[in-house]
Amino acid sequence: MRLINKPLKISLSEVIFQLVLHLVVFVFYAYSRHNPQFEVYEIISFLNYMMGGLIINYWLLPSYLYAKKYLPFFLYFIVVVAVVILIEEGIIENIFFPDTRGKKIIALSYNLLQILPILGILSGFKFAWDALGKEKEMEELRNTIKESELQFLKSQINPHFLFNNLNNIYAHAIENSPQTPTIILELSSVLRYMLYECKAQYVPLSKEIEQLNNFINLNNLQIEGRGGVTFTHQDLTQDYRIAPLILMVFVENAFKHSSSSQTEDIKIAIDMQIIAEDDLVFSCTNTYLAETNTQDINSGIGLENVRKRLQLLYPEAHELTISRSKNEYQVYLKMNLSN
Repeated sequence: MRLINKPLKISLSEVIFQLVLHLVVFVFYAYSRHNPQFEVYEIISFLNYMMGGLIINYWLLPSYLYAKKYLPFFLYFIVVVAVVILIEEGIIENIFFPDTRGKKIIALSYNLLQILPILGILSGFKFAWDALGKEKEMEELRNTIKESELQFLKSQINPHFLFNNLNNIYAHAIENSPQTPTIILELSSVLRYMLYECKAQYVPLSKEIEQLNNFINLNNLQIEGRGGVTFTHQDLTQDYRIAPLILMVFVENAFKHSSSSQTEDIKIAIDMQIIAEDDLVFSCTNTYLAETNTQDINSGIGLENVRKRLQLLYPEAHELTISRSKNEYQVYLKMNLSN
């Protein structure tokens, strides 16, 4: 019968931990103020306990307890304890105390009170060590899943953005607009940024502002002659970093909702400021006509995407509010850039 279903892997740190633990437990077990020297009998007895602890720790725990086979674990645990007691009473005491303790069997309760605390300590620390290791593995798995989700969410942005702007190019091309080449150049610049410079989890805030300018110029062609766009931001002297393409989603939605519902008097105001404690405050306000607007600002791939990314990248470090008044949408985002 195989006792272990897979190769036993023990790290160097665990070996060192177990050695130190066994040494400390042995000192507490064998040391006495009346006889400060460690006797050979005490060493042999502790080795017997230690072997029982190793069987429990590296066979019973992984093969039965962790596998939720509780009854076999309990039965085998009793067997291990019984064998340890038999070795203690039947072999070790007969060798070292043949004329006294080796002639009789001490009460079972006495042996249990001596052995169970030692096995409990050795097994308890092993259980705690495994629990910490499992928690570390789960944290690594969560990080892996988080990174995969972030990459998936980021990959959704490019086709979402490209789909919207191809429609704009198509509309201008049908009209033989002389602005079509300019639109293509602006689109090329923004796509280059998305495809090649946004692979990192964070990018310089100054670079993100630069691409927001390009993006605004690109979309401003949609509303030319029908309104105006303002983009204000402070000059940055500190090298802040930010998750890319988050702010761009809100700007894109502002253009989409305004241009699709209004034929004139379009107003879009975008503002970015760094305030105390490395907080970025971003606001975006755009006008719309409720009677002609058929899209909900709280829906769509873009906003759902950016909410998820904020939760993953800035947990408890951001505040997002999206509201509407009679003829305006307002987006307020506050995020801490100190990380």
